[in-house]
Amino acid sequence: MAREINVQVTTLVYIVCRGKCLFIRKTRKDDMNLNLYLGLGGHMELSESPEECMIREIYEESGLTRDQLSFLEYRGHVTFVSDKHGTEYMHVFHGSLEDFPELTSNDEGELVWVDLKDIYDLPVWEGDKIMFDLLFAEDHPRFFSLKLCYEGDLLASRDINIY
Repeated sequence: MAREINVQVTTLVYIVCRGKCLFIRKTRKDDMNLNLYLGLGGHMELSESPEECMIREIYEESGLTRDQLSFLEYRGHVTFVSDKHGTEYMHVFHGSLEDFPELTSNDEGELVWVDLKDIYDLPVWEGDKIMFDLLFAEDHPRFFSLKLCYEGDLLASRDINIY
């Protein structure tokens, strides 16, 4: 008998412009990421590809369109496993802009541009700092797969595969 798998499938994009990265500080009270800083993104809808989801989510959260991005790359996959929040498969993208655009507000949180040198000081999931290394390091890999296992809100284990 086949076992049913219950996972969330999401996208996450980190958009960079002139040495700053666009984050959303989550402010919705029922959000597991309340007061944490994340890239833009969200849950995939039925029949959406990761790219379609990411494009929809960046528009919904910031007003940005795909055409405004000067660069966009699918960079990796994160498997987030939590005894508290369940399992989530995240498709991770990296994008860039030539100029700072006017951003729209949203009901998910506050949009903030943060200097890349300061992103490790933000309130983020501990595993996000590992992902930052994979995304932004000078010698970053072309593609990665990262599994992050949490016990409560603490990172209990990680597994990294570079491609």
